[in-house]
Amino acid sequence: MGVKEGLLALLAAGPSHGYQLKLDLEAATADGNAVNVGQVYTTLQRLERDELVTVQRADDEGRVIYELTEAGRESLGEWMRRPTDLAAAGRDEVSLKVLLALATGSADPREVIATQRGAAMGLLQDYTRLRSEMDPEDIAWQLRLERMVLSVEAELRWLDRAEDRLGDVKSKKATSVRSEAAKASSRQ
Repeated sequence: MGVKEGLLALLAAGPSHGYQLKLDLEAATADGNAVNVGQVYTTLQRLERDELVTVQRADDEGRVIYELTEAGRESLGEWMRRPTDLAAAGRDEVSLKVLLALATGSADPREVIATQRGAAMGLLQDYTRLRSEMDPEDIAWQLRLERMVLSVEAELRWLDRAEDRLGDVKSKKATSVRSEAAKASSRQ
């Protein structure tokens, strides 16, 4: 999620000023989208330029209040209806490391997998601890934490599968080498 979409969603609930939008964005995403207040104001300026928000007024404290326009509502609706491209959601550095280690011999891919598995297991333990400490009323944090747990579990399953595949390749190579050696000795 970009800051733009987050701000549009918050402004759909009602007019607000920049600093409050920063706080609300962080709260709404269970602190999963920490932003610099300067980034919020820069984004609000772009949204105003693009006619997705308007400056409604200054409040009693002199803060500028922003309001969503109809074009802003349409833009938000389009974003909400558009599925997220999972392949583009994040660069899969773990896969790249394993594949490059396999292709180049620059590292043992099994060691790369073992290192990543250790880190993932540690993270899963941290998330399990957080789950036991969480406020049962905080639905946003529960949903965020559950997503993080499932992501780590998926990574662990992939690491297991990659390790199994590497074992299959090693077994096939060893069988092939033994078979070639047996053929060579039978020819002698």
